[in-house]
Amino acid sequence: MRKPIVALIYDFDGTLSPGNMQEFGFIQAVGSTPEEFWRMSDSIAIGYDASNVLAYMKLMFDEARSNGIKLRREDFRAFGKHIKLYDGVRQWFSMVNEYGNRHGVVIEHYINSSGLKEIIEGSPIAGEFKHIFAGSFIYDAEGEAEWPGIAVDYTAKTQFLFKISKGIFSSRDALQVNASIADDKKRIPFNHMIYFGDGDTDVPCMKIVGMFGGHSIAVYDPDNDKKRASAAKLKRQGRVICAAPAVYTADSPAFKVVCAIIDKVRADFNLKQLCK
Repeated sequence: MRKPIVALIYDFDGTLSPGNMQEFGFIQAVGSTPEEFWRMSDSIAIGYDASNVLAYMKLMFDEARSNGIKLRREDFRAFGKHIKLYDGVRQWFSMVNEYGNRHGVVIEHYINSSGLKEIIEGSPIAGEFKHIFAGSFIYDAEGEAEWPGIAVDYTAKTQFLFKISKGIFSSRDALQVNASIADDKKRIPFNHMIYFGDGDTDVPCMKIVGMFGGHSIAVYDPDNDKKRASAAKLKRQGRVICAAPAVYTADSPAFKVVCAIIDKVRADFNLKQLCK
């Protein structure tokens, strides 16, 4: 009997890391503060009625150029090395993998982020993911960023759920992702998905995963009352099955919930096999 695959899909900023990834090196390198940078980014988006994601990508490009900083893939990855992670994140993946293996389930981890793929690729946990879906730049012949290649806002993130379900790892693909595939032929059905997010920008993904039988979890900074209240609101609204602190240790509520979901997926899978 083949093993079911369970996909754990994570937002990044505020979910695995207590802040935006630009705040751990890039913003300081251009001589700004996080408050100043995001205020300028918001003013671009508001002034031009533009995408917030494209606004911050443009600001990164402009600020780097005006400060004589080159933005190459290796430069972005260098910033990623300094990203702070929530308690337990580095050990989390091996713990979940081991639990899944003991219970006859294959575990895969994915990133679904409005941040930058190149920065995440430089983070200490980059190697834990089957695939990273996130924003990216186009690079010129000298390897320097010259234009946004992929911009991922809160609705664009939903397309990657369908790609994960069908086993598509190309951000560019628009044919296979829209092809009709029977549920039992999908590589990872939605009821085998666990989505982690921290706020309103994750709501469309949380909603879709829940609608199709999967499970969404709202995590929050345990030291931030506002984030705690936001996560609790998502729970009250039925967007998620639970709200938990962004703590990823073996004794954390998040780990206990994930283990329970893995048990349920395995039991449902066994029942379906027996009743064929």
